[in-house]
Amino acid sequence: MANSMLRRVRVVAALAWKAHPVATAGSVVLGVLGGVAPVATAWLTKLVLDALALGEGTAALVPLGAGLAVAGLAVIVLPHVSAYAQAQLRRALRLLIYDRLFRAVNTHPGLSRFENPSFHDTLRLAYESSHNAPDRLVAGALAIGQALITLSGFVVTLFAVNPLMVAVILVAALPSVRIQLLLSRERAEVMWEITPAMRRQVFYGDLLTKPEAAKEVRLFGLGDHLRARMLGEVRGINRAERDVDRRTLRSQGVMALLGSVVAAGGLLWAVVSAASGQLTVGDVTVFVAAVAGVQAALTTIVTQWADAHNALLMFGHYTAVVEAEPDLPVPAAPTPLPALSGRIELRDVWFRYSDEHPWILRGVDLVIPSGRTVALVGVNGAGKSTLVKLLCRLYDPVRGQITWDGVDLREASPADLRARIGAVFQDYMDYDLTAAENIALGDLTAAGDLERVHDSARQAGVHETLTALPRGYDTMLSRIFGDRDETGVALSGGQWQRLALARALMRVRQDLLILDEPSSGLDAEAEHEVHTSLRRHRGDRTSVLISHRLGTVRDADLIVVLSDGRIIERGTHDELMAAGGEYARLFTLQASGYETGGAGGGVDGGVGGGAPEAPEDILRTATPSTRSAGR
Repeated sequence: MANSMLRRVRVVAALAWKAHPVATAGSVVLGVLGGVAPVATAWLTKLVLDALALGEGTAALVPLGAGLAVAGLAVIVLPHVSAYAQAQLRRALRLLIYDRLFRAVNTHPGLSRFENPSFHDTLRLAYESSHNAPDRLVAGALAIGQALITLSGFVVTLFAVNPLMVAVILVAALPSVRIQLLLSRERAEVMWEITPAMRRQVFYGDLLTKPEAAKEVRLFGLGDHLRARMLGEVRGINRAERDVDRRTLRSQGVMALLGSVVAAGGLLWAVVSAASGQLTVGDVTVFVAAVAGVQAALTTIVTQWADAHNALLMFGHYTAVVEAEPDLPVPAAPTPLPALSGRIELRDVWFRYSDEHPWILRGVDLVIPSGRTVALVGVNGAGKSTLVKLLCRLYDPVRGQITWDGVDLREASPADLRARIGAVFQDYMDYDLTAAENIALGDLTAAGDLERVHDSARQAGVHETLTALPRGYDTMLSRIFGDRDETGVALSGGQWQRLALARALMRVRQDLLILDEPSSGLDAEAEHEVHTSLRRHRGDRTSVLISHRLGTVRDADLIVVLSDGRIIERGTHDELMAAGGEYARLFTLQASGYETGGAGGGVDGGVGGGAPEAPEDILRTATPSTRSAGR
């Protein structure tokens, strides 16, 4: 444990020096001067008083008085200059630490860490500790160093007057050191324990304030229920923090009382000694200043050390994130990924999210030929979206392999692979940015190419909608952000889905296009337009299409039916209908909705082009922000 804490101290020191070496060096120098100034002031005060008592002339008093004035000025001015230097260091250090934290987050190429609640707790504490723990450590180290210099000077002073008093004060301080360290560790443990409650508090607060949830909260009368839950989390957090505060108050009260008794005893001894002629007036003055200075320095050291100890414990979450290995192995010398000309192949692919979870994919064998469209069909939970995650290498198979023209995806660079993929996910994002920025995120290398942005929007059928906005493509698509003169615009769910599609279409050179429910939130006419546009855009590109509306996949070159993580059927639409298996059953059941006015209501999705929607289809057309609130 001690080695771990020492290593974290070295990490913070190195970060401080790298962030702002001038401010770091200046803070250290100012800390040394700040530690010397109180001791110099006390000694100069003693010398002035003794000189006055002995009737010394101005020749002796003027230099002493001038020195005392300079020391007093230093005591007043140095803290302000030091605060300025530390503020410069704090800002530079925070920028560097944020950069390293989120650079480390971006080194995780997969999703496993981001779908792990424990990692979210660690990441939250890492973010919070990166905000203030380094500041506390640097400020604490400087304060401790300054206090140690002051303490050393006053200890020498006390030793010259009364050696026994030094021992008494130091021994009285030892229990306080021990108690403060225990309390700092307890505070760090409490912070870890209440982090899930803090996340839930933020979650409930977001539901009460974000516009995406406002409709349902008001329609279903959820406001008081969610408020009660949020307040329940806050009360639990408060109880845990209050218990620690009470123990801190009791411990510090006892230590303060002990310190007061020691100081009172020392003062009484000094007064009696002066009355008997053993001490001069100057001796009494410097003794009183030394006792107060030693106790103040010890209090500063103990308090700052306890706070620094707590900050070091919290900073451990930051180092855990920054030093964590990538969640997916990335080869040091990745194999170059060729432009897809042959096929993507899944060989005996098994996958589950952890050893405690069931298998999602069970021995999947699949060939996706270059230039062909493969559709994945199956009820919810069949493994379709998980298979897409593996194709994007957001996870690796537990068993088996996936190859791209013979290259195992684990041997290639994830960035290289993803640069060759365009995708619209079922749980697409809506960004609080302008319309142009929302689309340009699909290919940042073409962010300044407005014609490319407009062309992608046209293909997705959203160009006219965006040009009609108050500021066209420069309109902020957010009710949260925007300038003071004009609030942003909120799009409908279907419009957001088209925007997400336009973002995917920005990648004009991709080898693989993945479309996971690309039209689930659209009306019949819009769905027809989008799929017609997508057919033109796909051309001879390799495509993987997922849709519960089987009418939208019937023209695919290969339709693969998944059930319980296995491929149970494959073939063209006509072949599968002739086989009379699961695909034919689902297609017939959905199509019957046209003839009976709703017979297909119990199946995932309709045929497309206006089929009656099943309840699950209605759920899938919810706005992205609402859906992500429940993920």
